[in-house]
Amino acid sequence: MYSKVKGYPRLARFFKMLENDEEVQSLLKMANVMAVTRLFYNDHGVVHSRTVSGSALEIMDILERRGIQPSLVRDGEGDYEDSRIVVLGGAYLHDIGNALHRDMHHVHGAYLAEGILKRMLSKLYGSDKHRAVVIRQEILHSIFSHDEGVIPLTIEAGIVKVADGTDMAEGRARIPYKLGKSDIHSFSALAIKRVEVDEGRDRPIEILVDMENEAGIFQVEQVLGVKIKSSSIAHLVEVQVMKRGEPLKVWKVL
Repeated sequence: MYSKVKGYPRLARFFKMLENDEEVQSLLKMANVMAVTRLFYNDHGVVHSRTVSGSALEIMDILERRGIQPSLVRDGEGDYEDSRIVVLGGAYLHDIGNALHRDMHHVHGAYLAEGILKRMLSKLYGSDKHRAVVIRQEILHSIFSHDEGVIPLTIEAGIVKVADGTDMAEGRARIPYKLGKSDIHSFSALAIKRVEVDEGRDRPIEILVDMENEAGIFQVEQVLGVKIKSSSIAHLVEVQVMKRGEPLKVWKVL
């Protein structure tokens, strides 16, 4: 993560704020209590937040290299660093709503994040109150739009949604599996050994998913695939599915 933020002073400061904020960290801890301990779901805490944030910023870098403008820049409301702040904020905070309940957690998350973002962004942007409000609302949009039933209206929110789907390797499923969860979700997640975000040839974003066996296909199609389909940036993404390092299939939305 640090390599993704170090070239941008304001972005790096924002990441430090998120990492060191007691309210944010407590909400993420409670999100895991609700999701993992009580519902036997995969990790939804700070490790998930950091993983999704790193993937999201990597996608952002690739799209910039390929000349694809983020919505904030295109609409004249901010620069590329501002767009990265939106992506980081949305990715890091997208699951805090689980601290209240899994049901409608994308809605709860937006409400819970609003006060946090007001506090942080007022420090980050100082006297530029308009910019702070714009960034706040764009981050809230990203949090709200990460649900599969909501279509993102910005590139930034689409990035967050796709990045959320990329965190599906086996480590994320180990705790609920040890607690007794044995279903297609856990078995499929345990089959995924490696997920990488890279620059593609046919499409800008290539997500490489390497699995131990075909059970991992469920994760690609029913977890990551659903996120991509509803991301508004599906035309920019393809998934290279591997089995023990050997090509198995290419998955993409046509």
